[in-house]
Amino acid sequence: MGKGGGCVPSKKKPPPVVSNNAPASVENSGPIVDSNPAIEAESTQSAVAKLKIFVVFYSMYGHVEGLARRMKKGVDCVDGVEALLFRVPETLPDEVLVQMRAPPKDDEIPEISSAAELVAADGFLFGFPTRYGCMAAQMKAFFDSTGQLWNNQSLAGKPAGFFVSTGTQGGGQETTAWTAITQLAHHGMLFVPIGYTFGAGMFSMESIRGGSPYGAGVFAGDGTREPTETELALAEHQGKYMAAVVKKLAQA
Repeated sequence: MGKGGGCVPSKKKPPPVVSNNAPASVENSGPIVDSNPAIEAESTQSAVAKLKIFVVFYSMYGHVEGLARRMKKGVDCVDGVEALLFRVPETLPDEVLVQMRAPPKDDEIPEISSAAELVAADGFLFGFPTRYGCMAAQMKAFFDSTGQLWNNQSLAGKPAGFFVSTGTQGGGQETTAWTAITQLAHHGMLFVPIGYTFGAGMFSMESIRGGSPYGAGVFAGDGTREPTETELALAEHQGKYMAAVVKKLAQA
């Protein structure tokens, strides 16, 4: 107390109080993120990258194409795996195809431009019609163009399966597939048959059905017979089966 009875303020000022809860400045109000674009890009790619199965086929009247489309459906339903459809180049001139009453090709399915594209795949499903118990010349011509891949063994260790179309019940549902195995053997590839994994559908005798333990199949007859639901279901099953095999091999 001062002599006048009033309060005399002290000459010593107390030190300023600094609050630990002081609000941050406007410039630093956002969260601080220590980001690495390279790591983020790699993480994003690994999260979205899928194993790829190339479904490569030749189809003159659309029967093999029908199996291929259903096969893609089977592959795509397996998480982490996707199927890409490709046609092999046609070797017959247009005037011959017209005389054979072959329908035009669907432009939505691209033609594989080079055998070198096969390197990008993790697995394969090759489809083709029969010619005297062997694959059609168009597909054989494509395999014949893989010489550089064979020389480098670029496809060695990759799994592959077959699906076929024949005109008659004795036309090569099995031989068309097993005579094609030589192509895989020289490339060091792994042949993946479906066996009897389709279950009861493989044993049904109630109707004509293409397909065998070697792979899915369809009976084309004179070209006018359409694939049955059983034949298409077998193709879808083969797609799922191959996708599962490719996935297991990738995780090994």
